[in-house]
Amino acid sequence: MQNPSGPWSRRDVLKVGSLGLGGLSLPTLLRAERDAGITRSHKAVIMIYMVGAPPHQDMYDLKTEAPADIRGEFKPINTRVPGIQICEHLPKLASIMDKLVPLRSVYGSPNGDHDSFICYTGRPAPRQPPGGWPSIGSTISKVLGPTSPAISPFFGLAPDAGHPPYGSPGHPGFLGVAHAAFRPSGPIRDSMKLNEANALHLSSRKGLLAAFDSIRRDLATGKSMDGMDELERQALDILTSSKMGEALDLSKEPRAIRERYGKGDPNRYGDGAPRNLEHFLMARRLVEAGARVVTLNFGRWDFHSSNFSECKNTHFPWFDHGMHALITDLHERGLDKDVAVVAWGEFGRTPKINKDAGRDHWPQVGGGLIAGGGFRTGQVIGATDRHGATIARRPVHFGEVHASLYRHFGINPRGVTLTDHSGRPHYLVDDWHPLPELS
Repeated sequence: MQNPSGPWSRRDVLKVGSLGLGGLSLPTLLRAERDAGITRSHKAVIMIYMVGAPPHQDMYDLKTEAPADIRGEFKPINTRVPGIQICEHLPKLASIMDKLVPLRSVYGSPNGDHDSFICYTGRPAPRQPPGGWPSIGSTISKVLGPTSPAISPFFGLAPDAGHPPYGSPGHPGFLGVAHAAFRPSGPIRDSMKLNEANALHLSSRKGLLAAFDSIRRDLATGKSMDGMDELERQALDILTSSKMGEALDLSKEPRAIRERYGKGDPNRYGDGAPRNLEHFLMARRLVEAGARVVTLNFGRWDFHSSNFSECKNTHFPWFDHGMHALITDLHERGLDKDVAVVAWGEFGRTPKINKDAGRDHWPQVGGGLIAGGGFRTGQVIGATDRHGATIARRPVHFGEVHASLYRHFGINPRGVTLTDHSGRPHYLVDDWHPLPELS
């Protein structure tokens, strides 16, 4: 790429646009999406991956009558909905329980291995078809396409992590990189900012901006763009439009809203994710601008030791704050019926507290939280036994939640198929149907 002090060519500009798309050019991406068939619906999903699997029985499913080495030290508190109690260290979520659906009986993780895969796909990682299962964001990109040429349908705000699956925004699988997440918090971020080693930086971006202006003038007068096909024109619209840049620019948000969300901690927690509250705000801005699916990762919940101090001091307060800010903001903006929010990890934690005051992996059952989407909220779905060890009522598979999210988009998950690399068609979910409790 040329030095920003020199001229920027159309090739340079389009190369910038490929940085967040696995090297695939924007015209190619747009061509693939056009071929898939694009509609104008704008429902959206924000999915928060709680890296490393949070302790379900210490959040939404406390077991006060269990022995001390199972129930732990946290106490339940009442919520806005009579009869529903959650952890005392989640008071803000308790105050908006009428807008939430705690899931107490989530299952489906095959072996207790750490991986975001089942959260993003609704399917276990083993026994994948040729090319691999695509995430919900990639699937929606393929089936519905973008709402606007200037906004990618699928954004991944998950920055890279020490354990790679923790940093995944959701893989495109057999749909290919044309439907991968656009990652402003991933590798492209360094290419969009100025530093001593990077030609693209704030004070040096004047050349790029001048090139955009020049290209737009040429396009308007029909000079150097005569050979550009329609898809290249759409690609240029994305790169030169202010819509995406404004959505990613939190300084455009009123100070009161930015303060409501807060900043959290942008630094990676161990080999996990940041506890970055600005990502919650950015997710809201992106879906408001036209994104269909936004994924983000949060923290590192793999507390094999010091479970209670870690939860109480490093994770619960910021998660409680960020989720409360996001959900109340969506409601105040009238987006609660159009935007569904899901927050969960890959499995649950052991009922018995270990010798290090931690909880280990427990794929038998976990939990989650749903909001928005026009769903019937203010209820709990599922229950576990008195130790939080087994499902006692209404098992909820990851695939059922995904089926519900597809229905939220107006898609019949058992009526649409996608073809893998061998030519075999697959439904969007396995043998799962949307949760009737949410209707």
